[in-house]
Amino acid sequence: MNKWAELFLGLIFIIGAIIAAFLTTGLGAWDFWSAAWIVLKGGVFWVVAGVGALFILLGISDLKG
Repeated sequence: MNKWAELFLGLIFIIGAIIAAFLTTGLGAWDFWSAAWIVLKGGVFWVVAGVGALFILLGISDLKG
């Protein structure tokens, strides 16, 4: 993959994860389903943020080489 595309895609994933984290607050009362939904959202957030960070690191690595 192109080094600039990796950096751009990584930034999009990181910014998208942060925006999604701020937009999905305040869902309502605590019950089993809302707690499970929060855990799922947290897992998706960290996966997307991790993939974004990986793309950024790969892009920086390609810039050096």
